[in-house]
Amino acid sequence: MDLIIRGGRIIDPGHFDGEADLYIKDGKVAALKPGGEEGGDEKTVRVLDARGKIVTPGLIDLHVHLREPGEEYKETIASGCQAAVAGGFAAVCAMPNTHPPNDCAQVTEFILEKASDAGAARVYPVGAISPGLAGNGLAPLHELHAAGAVAFSDDGRPVASSLLMRRALEYAQGTGGPIISHCEDPALSAGGAMNEGQTATQLGLAGIPNAAEAVMVQRDIALAALTGGKLHIAHVSTREAVEAIRIAKAQGLAVTAEATPHHFTLTDEAVRGYDPNTKMSPPLRTAEDRDAVRQGLADGTIDAIASDHAPHSSIEKVAAFDQAANGIIGLETSLALALGLVHAGVISLPRLVELMAVHPAAIIGVACGLQTGMPADITIIDPDSEHTVAAERFRSKSRNTPFDGQDLKGRAVATIVGGRVVFELSA
Repeated sequence: MDLIIRGGRIIDPGHFDGEADLYIKDGKVAALKPGGEEGGDEKTVRVLDARGKIVTPGLIDLHVHLREPGEEYKETIASGCQAAVAGGFAAVCAMPNTHPPNDCAQVTEFILEKASDAGAARVYPVGAISPGLAGNGLAPLHELHAAGAVAFSDDGRPVASSLLMRRALEYAQGTGGPIISHCEDPALSAGGAMNEGQTATQLGLAGIPNAAEAVMVQRDIALAALTGGKLHIAHVSTREAVEAIRIAKAQGLAVTAEATPHHFTLTDEAVRGYDPNTKMSPPLRTAEDRDAVRQGLADGTIDAIASDHAPHSSIEKVAAFDQAANGIIGLETSLALALGLVHAGVISLPRLVELMAVHPAAIIGVACGLQTGMPADITIIDPDSEHTVAAERFRSKSRNTPFDGQDLKGRAVATIVGGRVVFELSA
């Protein structure tokens, strides 16, 4: 059914920002007209009232672990896609650390088939850099790209070999897709359970120093300069990494970066209760690091907000802190936490749209926007909707979030993919 989205503030950075009606026909944006103009037979189209709401290009999450194939008890592609649209995401990038990993065309094709069957968010597979994510040799990057992979990563594991990372940056240039780097020096982080510092000492937990991230960020930037390859740095958590990326951008290198809501919201003080839902990789850092990440989001150093949605069952999370699995879910809380930056005056609403839609699309080379003829992937946001996080009502199969019970402000009220309303918040 064709749609008219009435009366919302349409924010399409670089193209339009103002109140208007948005017309959708045959799955594409058909027109954008001043509010109140006649247009379309409302007896044959569906009308969504967006007055007082924000209408944006469909949000894209660059960093999501859907767990299928192999760990369907944590998440499936279907449940992950439902969680995505409930969080306002029209599309997600599926990381390759599944079982088996996405290191061949058959797994890429499987993911795309399952996503099509789910009929919710679009899924853009990320292929492995190395077979089995083992760090020994290159996976068939061009074969993965031909099957549908938009980027390449061994995320969950760093690429320890500088030579392998160099080759990946070189070979990926033929596909146009970036290399997504999990920047961690495994020798420096080995045995660590949280950020190294005073809090870790007081809690009796082994620490992971900032240098474990910063050293690898600097190495990969040097390799991007050497090769001319496209480098995307995942889940930036330290002030040293932010500064290195800022310098790389000033030098004109093809370097982009993302930050997660937990890293720009929480600090290592959150670990004091030994809640395993505050254990993640990279770990929560200090207030100074958190503030540096926020500044990077505000000034353009960091290009995107990504959830690093990492579902785990209670089997992995109900354990001693240093034995618990790393990671938290984020698809259904990311937008509200990012809107917290808007409410705090750190970023503007148009900047939020850049960070969560426009820039992610550009990084992976897909269409994004509300101009005539564009695919009608759209998110409608109520920035002032107050709600309490209730993990038991999440569409994700997992519940591992440190934000359960927290009061947040702002959320998606509808998500549209290809002109279809795939999520609508119930009254």
